[in-house]
Amino acid sequence: MKPHDKGWLKDYLDFRKELLTDIAAPRDGRKSSHPEHSLYRIIQPTGLMYGQSVGELSLPDVDDWDEKERMKVLLAESLISSSLLHYDKPVKNAEELSDVILKTLESIGNFYNNIFPELSTPTKTLLGRKKSPLELAEKILDKRIEHTGKYESNFWSYFFHNSLLFLDVFIYGQWIHTNADRIVADFFRYEREELRFSVVKVIAAAAHANKEVVFEERRLYELFIQSTDLSSEKRKEAYKIFEEGFAIEDINLPTENSWLLKKFFLEVAILTIWSDKKVEQAELDFLKRFTHYLGSSDEDLENSMIAIEGFVLEHWEQLEYLQDKQDYQQVSDQFIRRVARVAEKNKTRLFKEMRENEHILNLMRKARSNELTLEEKEQVRLELIQVLKTIPTFVIVSLPQRFLTLPILLKILPKNLFADGIPEA
Repeated sequence: MKPHDKGWLKDYLDFRKELLTDIAAPRDGRKSSHPEHSLYRIIQPTGLMYGQSVGELSLPDVDDWDEKERMKVLLAESLISSSLLHYDKPVKNAEELSDVILKTLESIGNFYNNIFPELSTPTKTLLGRKKSPLELAEKILDKRIEHTGKYESNFWSYFFHNSLLFLDVFIYGQWIHTNADRIVADFFRYEREELRFSVVKVIAAAAHANKEVVFEERRLYELFIQSTDLSSEKRKEAYKIFEEGFAIEDINLPTENSWLLKKFFLEVAILTIWSDKKVEQAELDFLKRFTHYLGSSDEDLENSMIAIEGFVLEHWEQLEYLQDKQDYQQVSDQFIRRVARVAEKNKTRLFKEMRENEHILNLMRKARSNELTLEEKEQVRLELIQVLKTIPTFVIVSLPQRFLTLPILLKILPKNLFADGIPEA
C-alpha cells in the first residue's frame, strides 16, 4: 500500500476490512452507548489529537511512509470510524458493511466540498464522467493533507499545525446527522472558524496561566495562528488576546456540550503548558479551573493527564523533539503514580478479575518456587494489562502497551493482588 499512489484509499479499505467490521459490528453484538468515548479510544492512541502520527498502523510498508502519508491514512481511518460508530443500525453482513462504507465515502466528499471551500473538488472528470465516491474522497483527502503545514519534524510544530485535523473529525461527526443544504453548510463553515478560534483562546489562556509568557509559548502561538486560516481581522484579535491574556470565562464553546470536544480542549491546554519545561503550581491550578469551567471533574483532568503521559511514554523515542521539554523519569514517575491511584481505587474489581483468571494464578503459584521463563513472564505481563483494562477508566483511556513492562506493572498494581507470589522481573 502506497498512500502517495492513486488507489491508496481502496487498498486501505481492503487491508482494514477486519478492523472496520469490528467497529461497525462488534463481536459482542453491542456498540458503546457513548460513540464519542469509543472514537476517543480509537483516535487518542494514534496521536491525531496532538497532530502526531506515531501510533501503531498495522498496514503494509508503513515504515516507508513519510509524515504526511501516515497522517492522511490516520485522518481517513478517523473519519470512517466516526461514521461507523455513529451509524445507528446493526450491520449484519459484509454487503451491508460495503453499503455503509460507500455512504461514508460519499459523505466525506460532500463534507469537505461544502465546509472547506479551499479544498473544493469537481465531482466530474474533464470528460464529464461522474467520479465515484471512492475517487472523490481520495482526492479530497490528498488535498486536505497537502493543506497542512510543511515544517520540520518537531513535536510542537506538528501539534499546532496538524491537531486541527481533529476538528475535521469532530465536525464531520455532527455533519453526518444533517441534510446538507446551503443553510446547514453555512452553519458548519461558521462553526469550523469559531472552533478554531476557540482553540486559539484556550492556548492563550494556558500560556498566561503562570502570568508569564515565555519564548517557547510565544513561538508556538505564532505557529498555531499561521495554521488556522483565520481571517486577517481574527488574526489581529488573536494576537491581541495573546498579548493581553484571556480569562477562562471568556472562552465560549460555539457548539453543543460535547464530551469529546471538551476532552480535546483540555488536552490542548495541558500540552500548551507542557511546552514550557517547568510546570508550576499556578499552571496546575489553571488546569483545574479550566476543567471545572468545561463542566468536567478532577477525575477527567487526571484521566487526560494519564492519556497524554501514556502516549508520550509509549512513543518517547519517536517524539525526540519533546525530550528537550520533558524529563523521561519525571513523566514516567508521574504516570505510574496516577495509574497506581486508579488501580488502588479499583482493587476490589482487580482482585475479582485475578481470582477468575486461572491461567495467571497458575503462573503466580509457579513463581513462588520456580523462576518463570521469558515466555511465561511475557504471558503474565499481557494478562496483567488485560486485568487493568477491566477498570472503567481504561475502557476509554488507552494503556501504553510497550511501556508497561512487568516491573512497572508490579509497581502499579496493589501488592495484595499477588498473594500467590510475585514473579521475578
